Amino acid sequence: QVQLVESGGGLVQAGGSLRLSCVASGTVFSIDRVLWYRQAPAKQRDLVASIFSDGDTNYADSVKGRFTISRDNAKNTVYLQMNSLKPEDAAVYYCNAVIKDYTARFRDYWGQGTQVTVSS
Repeated sequence: QVQLVESGGGLVQAGGSLRLSCVASGTVFSIDRVLWYRQAPAKQRDLVASIFSDGDTNYADSVKGRFTISRDNAKNTVYLQMNSLKPEDAAVYYCNAVIKDYTARFRDYWGQGTQVTVSS
């Protein structure tokens, strides 16, 4: 089995920074693409950033220049560095990954989410 766990959320003042981590564990052979989503109360889940196996990245317009997604393949970990945080960045952040396991199958996994709160 494969597990996907996010961490690094918390309370930060506006203008501050946080680094979220998304760690895949278990029968992980390789990680393909990884997406970070966020969902604020009573709002839809929005795509924030993505990173692909070739290292290519994409960002939502609302976070460009402030957030950076990166990956450490040796640690099966993807990071989301969030700088210059704004109150509107507050949400539960979810990691979504396509992972190839030891059976050579690619499957889609979600983490449980990590809460980010930004005070003004």
